[in-house]
Order: sequence, then structure tokens, then C-alpha cells
Amino acid sequence: MKGKGCCPAPRRERDLPSLSGRAGERELARLAKALGHPARVRIVRFLRERESCVCGGIVDELGLAQSTVSQHLKVLKAAGLVRGTISGPSTCYCLEPAALRRFERILRGLAR
Repeated sequence: MKGKGCCPAPRRERDLPSLSGRAGERELARLAKALGHPARVRIVRFLRERESCVCGGIVDELGLAQSTVSQHLKVLKAAGLVRGTISGPSTCYCLEPAALRRFERILRGLAR
């Protein structure tokens, strides 16, 4: 089950903390830690490919136990990379595009 409008409006990048100095370093470490497991990378890729909210299907796609997927989604949500809303008996998940753009910007800054 999927639908465009099940997740709340994405956060604007300007609503997120500054990337300068130590704050940027902490932000990079937090986001990198959240993406530091192959299953979480697969979840992000899966959600990115759908470009919409996904209710269910993540467990089937990953072939992992529901509890394992739930734990990985919890980590991604805590890092702000994924949003979720309750829709009836399930939760729908989608990416937080502003957080992904920030992560990309921080990584580019390392290459300089």
C-alpha cells in the first residue's frame, strides 16, 4: 500500500540546525551512524525509489523480520532521515528530503 499524502509535509532545510563548525561535524556523525548499517541503506534506497509513502512492503523487500525492520526504521526516524505517520493499523514511511540533501552537502564539504 502506498500513497503520496500519508506523510506530513517535508521539513524545510532552513528549519534545520546550522552546518558550521562542530555542529556540522556532529550532524555528519549522526547521519553517518544512522546509515551505518546495510539494512538501513537498503531501506533508504527502497523509499527513494518509491518516491511516495510506503505502508508495509519494506519487510517483504528486505526479507528481514518485522521487528528488525522496525528497529532500523526507528534509528532512521531518530536521525531525521525518514518520516512516518500512523495510517490505521500500520505506519507509512517516506524519506525526509531535506535531511538527505544536508547529508549530501556535508559529504561534499569533506571532499574539499
